[in-house]
Amino acid sequence: MRLGHCTLCPRACGADRRTGRGFCGGGALPRVARAALHQWEEPCISGTRGSGTVFFSGCPLRCCFCQNYQISSEAFGRDLSPDRLAQIFLELQEKGAHNINLVTPTHFAHAVARALEEPLPVPVVWNTGGYESVETLRGLEGK
Repeated sequence: MRLGHCTLCPRACGADRRTGRGFCGGGALPRVARAALHQWEEPCISGTRGSGTVFFSGCPLRCCFCQNYQISSEAFGRDLSPDRLAQIFLELQEKGAHNINLVTPTHFAHAVARALEEPLPVPVVWNTGGYESVETLRGLEGK
């Protein structure tokens, strides 16, 4: 998963995200708009205590009808290190999350992989629109 010539999503824009942003709006660090327990996902995901949901900013699809337009297209949120992202996963788990629910994480798969180097005892949900690169998904195997 390289950022020098980005191919994390099927758009494969080739941007050098170490110094700029890709078509998705993503740079080198993951931008997170919100991280919290989410009670209103599908019942099988949120259960009784909630899903530990992390909303990533930007998106490789850039749909004009997106229900999260401010997050997906207007860069709402703040940049975090992969270490801080890992801490957030643990904090959500400590709050009782049944899982860690990553919303639109594809363009930050490099940072998610680093944040998940220490396996979590709860499942990780890859919550996307389905526009994924097989190579990127293979890079996440075992995480």
